[in-house]
Amino acid sequence: MSASDLAATIVAASSVVAVVLLAVGVVALVRTLRALREVATVLRQDAAPVLHDLRDTVEAANYEIMRLDNLVSTAESVTGTVDSASRLAYIAMANPVIKGVAFASGTAKAARRLRRRTGGATRNGDGR
Repeated sequence: MSASDLAATIVAASSVVAVVLLAVGVVALVRTLRALREVATVLRQDAAPVLHDLRDTVEAANYEIMRLDNLVSTAESVTGTVDSASRLAYIAMANPVIKGVAFASGTAKAARRLRRRTGGATRNGDGR
């Protein structure tokens, strides 16, 4: 056997080993891709109903948020109306109430003075 025959044998053996290693790698890659495809199929089958339920839940939550927003808007409107009405009632009632209290206070003072005058006169015996 000459040197060139030995080199050709080594190259041929190395090539066979390389082809076998590549074949083993390709087989492992094919198995992994099949497993990945199965997982993707299962994920699609399981995730689709979950996503559908999630979409329904989000739509229901959006509907409830819109209802709550309408309720808050209505409450704000009612608060504004009540505030305006109470301010108007205060303006309408404040002046007459103050005048009534002032009248009652003046009447009470006048009655006390009148009692003092009549009460003092009878004690002294003047008769006035």
